[in-house]
Amino acid sequence: MLQLLVLYGSRACEHDVSIITGVQALTAADPMKYDVTPVYIDKQGRWFTGEALRRMDFYTHFDERQLIPCMLVPAPGGGAHLVKQKTGLFGGHGVLVKPDCALLAFHGMNGEDGTIQGLLELYGVPYTSAGVLGSATGMDKIAMKLIYRGCGLPVTDMCWFERADWEAGREDILGRVEREIGYPAFVKPANLGSSIGISRAKDRASLAEAIDVAASFDRRILVEKGVEHLKEVNCAAVGYGEDVTVSPCEMPVSWEEFLTFDEKYLRGGKGGKGGKLGPAKAMPAKGAPVKGGGAKGMQSLSRRIPAPIPEETTAEIQRMTREIFRIMDLKGVVRVDYLLDTEANRIYVNEVNTIPGSLAFYLFEAMGIPFRELIDRMVDAAMRARRERDASTFSYGSPILQRAAGTR
Repeated sequence: MLQLLVLYGSRACEHDVSIITGVQALTAADPMKYDVTPVYIDKQGRWFTGEALRRMDFYTHFDERQLIPCMLVPAPGGGAHLVKQKTGLFGGHGVLVKPDCALLAFHGMNGEDGTIQGLLELYGVPYTSAGVLGSATGMDKIAMKLIYRGCGLPVTDMCWFERADWEAGREDILGRVEREIGYPAFVKPANLGSSIGISRAKDRASLAEAIDVAASFDRRILVEKGVEHLKEVNCAAVGYGEDVTVSPCEMPVSWEEFLTFDEKYLRGGKGGKGGKLGPAKAMPAKGAPVKGGGAKGMQSLSRRIPAPIPEETTAEIQRMTREIFRIMDLKGVVRVDYLLDTEANRIYVNEVNTIPGSLAFYLFEAMGIPFRELIDRMVDAAMRARRERDASTFSYGSPILQRAAGTR
């Protein structure tokens, strides 16, 4: 039986969403295959484990006295140990478990961005998300879009700048955005997900306000040209290397001008403010039911699966999803979000989510892969990736140290 850590939480704006994904994964993992240990990182960066973490209601009445403070340390002979943190004068670092694999359920900074991935790489612990490179570039929307553009993938017109540029010359930045992007424009913090900090600007006043909001969340700000006649379409993939399975496409049902945090995680298809797709009109195409309901992470979002789009559009989105998986050297489960201009029939890559909300299990269930099997595939990809990495050469014989010491 594999010792599986499920890590989630962390110091991030998407902390609460990560808890939902983590508890979902804890529940779905096959107890006949895995001895699962929950590891929760709170908003102060403290690590905890304990059986109480398996209950969703625990987090609304959090009591750390029911938990064990813990930390991950290098193990003799390789790998890592999850140990109790030393407490008090006579406390010790008792070993709790030596993990065979870590399932990562983080969202946002300090978890999805390559930081935890780097730690696990150093310890030699297999993990289920993209590696350091894919995680870091998948987190930073600016770097991500520049990579996509350089690889010939379709992205919307964009410009970017830093908070210091904005503070030093607001009028210069506003003029630059108007010249290069125009209106409507979407303003985004570069390193946040779940639509946090994103605003739509339709004139100079709303643009300035949107930049202020984005700059409060991140020092790097991205501005993108708005897509007319917009529909959002998502596609997920799971695997490693050439062994990749892509999901059906989904079309989220939005009551707003773009998909907001509330719509992703809170409304669950119960309606909203109206708009282009008001509640009375948000009906599925034939054979594509709207799914959703309840605050259950991305599982609660109202969506159409499969997306009511032409077959050739679906095929192109799935092809690009595979290509992005390869370009960014991804593994485990990812979800790529696209923008579709329905009038011009043009597809734009919006972003990749290297640890998608709810691990996008609902997209794979739609093709007959249950959540439990999805976790099996993620763990298998993690173990294969670790074996490949361990097969690489990590030493190079040279007399450089002897020469530096003057012994040769």
